[in-house]
Amino acid sequence: MPNQFVENISVKIVADQNMPLVQELFSPYGEVQLLPGRDICAADIVDAQVLLVRSVTKVNRQLLEGSSVKFVGSATIGTDHIDQEYLASVGIAFAHAPGCNAESVVQYDLSVMCRLMPDWRQKTVGIVGCGNVGGRLYQRLRDLEVRCRVYDPFLSLLDIPDMGTFDSILGCDIICLHTPMTIDGEYPTKHLFDRQALAQLRPDSLLINAGRGAVIDNNALLEGFKNGFSGHVALDVWEAEPRVDTELLAYVALATPHIAGYSQEGKRNGSEMVYRAFMAYLGEQVANESGSFKEAYVALEAHSLNEAILGSYDVALDDRRMRDEINAAQASGDMEAVAQAFDRLRRDYQVRRECSFYAVSNQLKALRDYRSLGFAVI
Repeated sequence: MPNQFVENISVKIVADQNMPLVQELFSPYGEVQLLPGRDICAADIVDAQVLLVRSVTKVNRQLLEGSSVKFVGSATIGTDHIDQEYLASVGIAFAHAPGCNAESVVQYDLSVMCRLMPDWRQKTVGIVGCGNVGGRLYQRLRDLEVRCRVYDPFLSLLDIPDMGTFDSILGCDIICLHTPMTIDGEYPTKHLFDRQALAQLRPDSLLINAGRGAVIDNNALLEGFKNGFSGHVALDVWEAEPRVDTELLAYVALATPHIAGYSQEGKRNGSEMVYRAFMAYLGEQVANESGSFKEAYVALEAHSLNEAILGSYDVALDDRRMRDEINAAQASGDMEAVAQAFDRLRRDYQVRRECSFYAVSNQLKALRDYRSLGFAVI
């Protein structure tokens, strides 16, 4: 991209304050202003040339029209918060970070399984959507010799040997949802798990949604619980977030505030991928690994794979924090306080590390299993 862009000393970069490394990576190219992602509005970016967001910022004509923005970067896997057609129509460059937090979401899924179905390795796991995240989960489970079925209408048996129909997925012991949120096309995913699909789940099944909230019809799920559905459900994403349905919250087995991909490594990867795309936009080479660094492993005390997974990340702790915060907000009688509590939980989320940050003892059995999840061995 034109040198004029780089040389323009008035370049302004507006970024979500939850993106790590933004100052370090982008400050050489302009003044960086950090803002809460959900609060970014048209007035904030009217004189900005670069906008860096996460999934809570809706980037569309309403936000961008009349602004000076030339480059939008989203440090996320998903793009349903971005109106890419509008960006293309007005010549605004766009980049995102597919796969940046895939390992983090896999770690989340496994932590849920360890908590709610400890014998998960003897179960059949259905994966809906086999892209960056679902594909990574599928590979990890296959490495561990877990039986899998996959539903993804955009792939074939040549891509995934365990491909099945949607109905076959509904009969699995564990079902993990990792689709984007789409409302049109031949295979829309909005309310893919509607009343009819939910009614076909096994009564002892485990349903995990760490993809997009509206893939499950939350009203139908609540109705199912009220009508006696006895399966386990873990929700990291919610159809009306940040306005969580507190009635549904009371029924689900594990509840978290859209943080499945919030590992330190995942966030860094997202920022660095957007940075590399920005450098390509400028026509410049990335001189180094954009701030990446190798850290010493932290030893993990564990006597089984489940213990190691929960030692690296225990989803039950996030569940407890969310229920405490949301229930306290609900008690105030102000439903807007519930939304604020949800956003606060995301904004103030504690540092969480992926399996690759930890090392287990080489005296454990089946070390290949630990290595397959990224654990180091010491």
